[in-house]
Amino acid sequence: MELKQAEAQIEAILFTMGEAVELSRLAQAIDHDEETTKKIIHNMMDKYADESRGIQIIELDGAYQMCTKASMYDTIIKITRIPKKHVLTDVLLETLSIIAYKQPITKLQIETIRGVKSDHAINKLIEYNLICEVGRLDAPGKPILFGTTEEFLRTFGLNSLDNLPAVNPEKLEDFKLQAEEEAEQITLDI
Repeated sequence: MELKQAEAQIEAILFTMGEAVELSRLAQAIDHDEETTKKIIHNMMDKYADESRGIQIIELDGAYQMCTKASMYDTIIKITRIPKKHVLTDVLLETLSIIAYKQPITKLQIETIRGVKSDHAINKLIEYNLICEVGRLDAPGKPILFGTTEEFLRTFGLNSLDNLPAVNPEKLEDFKLQAEEEAEQITLDI
């Protein structure tokens, strides 16, 4: 009976919060240690994974959230107004990639990598809740540092930033050579 009670408590917390809740907070709330709580949650995740369920529990960087399964999207759309779909252009994806792999990072560092102004892209990514301010750099002017959000993890189906795909070293070398050639061309044009 105690296991059923713990599952019910976790379910109630995750349903009510509507956002990711850290494992330590869940463990404290149900009066169990973190290891036991994690086992209970993963057991629940397995139960929810059954195709006959419309909800699931996902892990986001050491925290857990209850959400609707993606396979239920079409059904939900029938009863709700159509949500605004965010379009991630190549510029937004490029900027987001730089932030994801280099975070925390300033706007100037992003612009240095991209070679162009990035105000619009950064503002759109903040509006879409894919990035946020994570602090300030201890430098003159105290520039804002940007990083990705939990929404970024959800959107791209990642449990944590550790699950970002590794950059292929050969591709990285190609990018460096291409950038150097472009910089050389700009110098010759001037």
